[in-house]
Amino acid sequence: MIMSLSVALIAVAFAVLVVYLIKTLLAAKSSLEKTTQTLQEVQQTIDELSYEIKQIVRHANDITADVEHKMKQIDPVMNSVKNLGEVLSELTLAAKQASTTLIHKFKQPKHQIESRPRHMLASASTPEERTIESYSAVYETGAKAKPAANVVKWIDTAATVWQRLRR
Repeated sequence: MIMSLSVALIAVAFAVLVVYLIKTLLAAKSSLEKTTQTLQEVQQTIDELSYEIKQIVRHANDITADVEHKMKQIDPVMNSVKNLGEVLSELTLAAKQASTTLIHKFKQPKHQIESRPRHMLASASTPEERTIESYSAVYETGAKAKPAANVVKWIDTAATVWQRLRR
């Protein structure tokens, strides 16, 4: 009798174990189904977002190409503005030098101005002005200049102006 009771007790214990095991497996199945559903939703969302991201990247590429094209069109304008700034700077410097020379001439008595050599009246600051003064010093005799010296002086001045305009 003990044997039959032991077998009956083992059978009941096995049946209880099987019932709890079935409940655990059903819970795991439910959890896996929810995980599968969530993964499908995530996959669908990723697919939708990837299409939108591709569209955004294409649009950004179009905008970049348009900006590059417009920058290339603006480059000559910027170069012109730079050249204009250089010309205005040179004009300002020339006006400053001319006004300084004029003020010095008015401050000094006339006999002092005429007694000083020509190269001391105004100091040349650019190579072109020094070239003109050197031509003047070589080709002028006394108070009057030779006509050939004036022609050389005008040719050099015209060449200097032409170089500045070409920049």
